[in-house]
Amino acid sequence: MSQTVVVELANNALWLALLLSGPLLGAALGVGLVVSIIQAVTSIQEQTLSFVPKLFAVGALFLFLFSWMLEQAVRYASDLFRSLPGMVG
Repeated sequence: MSQTVVVELANNALWLALLLSGPLLGAALGVGLVVSIIQAVTSIQEQTLSFVPKLFAVGALFLFLFSWMLEQAVRYASDLFRSLPGMVG
């Protein structure tokens, strides 16, 4: 297995991790920003007020995107296992 193949595999794995985590992190960022603005405007400084909406938003988005995320991960794993004999030999 050459160095180029290892770098390509690592690159693909990192790209998949970014692709799968990006929507969830984006939702948490967006909801957190909106809640923080509301907290600043209303002068409410409750810690759970920022945590609970993010938890619900990320949970709902995860349930909505779970099948797509699983499909992407399975496709990557099957492509990786299918290409292993060519990499070793």
